[in-house]
Amino acid sequence: MGIVRNQSIKNSISFYIGMAIGAINTVIIYPNVFNDHPEHFGLIQILVAYAIVVATFTTLGIPKTFVRFFPAIKEKGQLYFLSLIIPLIGFAFALLSYFLFKEQMFELLNASQLLRDNFFYIILLVFFIGFYDVLTAVSRSFLSAATPIFINEVFLKVYSMLALLLYWFGYVDFTTFLKAYLFGYFLKFAILFLIQWKNDRFSLAFSVNDLKLKEILSFGLFVFVGGASVMLVTRLDMMMIGSMLDLEQVAFYTVAFFIGNAIKVPGKSIGAISIPLVAKAWEKQDYKEIQTLYTKSSINQLIIGGVLFLCIWLNIDEIFSLLPTKFQGGKWVVFYIAIAQLFSMANGINGTIIVNSKYYRYDLYTNVILVFVTIATNYLLIPEYGIDGAAMATAISISLFNLIRLILIKVKMNMHPFSLQTIKTILLLFVMFFTLDFLPNSSYAFVDIIWKSTVVVILFIPAVMYFNLSEDITAIVKELKAKLLS
Repeated sequence: MGIVRNQSIKNSISFYIGMAIGAINTVIIYPNVFNDHPEHFGLIQILVAYAIVVATFTTLGIPKTFVRFFPAIKEKGQLYFLSLIIPLIGFAFALLSYFLFKEQMFELLNASQLLRDNFFYIILLVFFIGFYDVLTAVSRSFLSAATPIFINEVFLKVYSMLALLLYWFGYVDFTTFLKAYLFGYFLKFAILFLIQWKNDRFSLAFSVNDLKLKEILSFGLFVFVGGASVMLVTRLDMMMIGSMLDLEQVAFYTVAFFIGNAIKVPGKSIGAISIPLVAKAWEKQDYKEIQTLYTKSSINQLIIGGVLFLCIWLNIDEIFSLLPTKFQGGKWVVFYIAIAQLFSMANGINGTIIVNSKYYRYDLYTNVILVFVTIATNYLLIPEYGIDGAAMATAISISLFNLIRLILIKVKMNMHPFSLQTIKTILLLFVMFFTLDFLPNSSYAFVDIIWKSTVVVILFIPAVMYFNLSEDITAIVKELKAKLLS
């Protein structure tokens, strides 16, 4: 767990810095910059959402396949070649489909004129997002998950902030801003490519003769469908709001969704470095190590996610009071998304365990179920409840999805992530919420957010250590304390 802890700390630093910058961008800058034209904000979100989904299809599961087979394959140059050629073919197919069927796409998506005028940017983004994911898999296979995370979470968000400020202060018009904003996705791809090249992590052989193609492509097909399903589900709410409502509602939903989704940041940092470790553990059939990773990822994510949930929900009215009036209608979006993500975090690295096991085919089945549930719930709830309905649909889908995976791992592998510490943590969260909910407010929302969140952290961390809820968190706190005292 030492590698996980060290990499998770580095990843968490990037994620938290990125989350802070993202919070400034999404909660403060975006709403104020686009207060008069929220549809422009919605356009940006829709372009990126469609590009991420299409990029997932064009890479055909290659990122996860690369990480899964990298430890075992001796002819790594051939794996690199396969990981290059498949995404290129996928991108070529996407490009051709756009030119041949763009009018049909516009009709199917009920695209507004604003989206139609800027739709080609999606195709450009597909290339850079898709190959950035492949480069991320290369970096993770060398146990260097922190590098792509820093580029994606910190660099890109700082760059986006600078582009937003240029537009806000009138140095560029919206068309120029949009081009500059999207150029950031090319930059992050180029930077990660140069880093991998400098570290000599490429070894290209123009052949696949020595690869077990049937096994690799079979695995890739299943994780592709599973991964595409997950990516589709994470963007379906936004895409369906854009289609069934309008781009303005996409903007309002984006802000609220970001606030509720912020609690999943710790899970991203832990999960990123756990992927290659779980792959190696399955290669060695080390079930004890897998169970250890499963249990520790669960409790660590639940604790940190729980603290963030308390900080957000205890301050929810103050947070929304900082937004322009148009953007203040998403309080319950935050609640539904945050609760769903907290439950997902409590389930630990369940997806990583399934994908890297002999039961990886079940990843496909669970994800297909998830897609159907998400589409059905969105169609039922969005017309009735608007953006709140989209959040309800997402929460139902995420919770059901994780429940199915939890049962699957228990039945097939006789593992589950929970312990007595899980119950203690949930009880502690309830006690702290109902105790701190009565804290008084001042006349300044920002001051209230700071001091209430400080109280949560000051009380929660000693409680975690006193009840020894997490060995890793206790160890990290002790290490930091020792360094500060020295």
